[in-house]
Amino acid sequence: MPAPTAAAPRPAPTPAAPRPAPAPLEVPAPLGPAPSSPAKASPPTLLRHPYSLSEFSNTKGNDQASNLELQFKLQRQQLDAFHHNFWSDSNSRFEAAKSAILSSLPQSATTLDKESAMSEFNKQWVMQEKARTDAYTTEWRRRNWALILLETRVRYQKFTSRIGGFMSSGSQQ
Repeated sequence: MPAPTAAAPRPAPTPAAPRPAPAPLEVPAPLGPAPSSPAKASPPTLLRHPYSLSEFSNTKGNDQASNLELQFKLQRQQLDAFHHNFWSDSNSRFEAAKSAILSSLPQSATTLDKESAMSEFNKQWVMQEKARTDAYTTEWRRRNWALILLETRVRYQKFTSRIGGFMSSGSQQ
């Protein structure tokens, strides 16, 4: 096996030479298919599943409360999936664009050049993603409020069920 050869040393840059200003950077377009706009996302709808909600009733005599509770759980999972999908997509597109920016820099780029390039990239990324992030935030808040209202109904149903159970057991004595 031949011995590895040492690479020729690079000549040191002359200190008197002015450093050229970095060219303005463009944020590359997202790789792969364009993500669907969260502004066009459908409203929180009931998840479809092959079972009747009444099959999962865990309270006796109050199927509406059970149905509301199951619907709350399904909508909460749907909101979590919406949140996860948005940020997973955003993070993967950000990392791909960041890698493209860093790989476009010459090998001789200094740490300062890389920091300057990343600073400009981050600024442009935030501006580019503002409309998409704002649309996501608006939709997430809307869905979250709908979920909070549904949870309030679930808790109210449970409360009235307990009060009704207490009243009916107290009148039998």
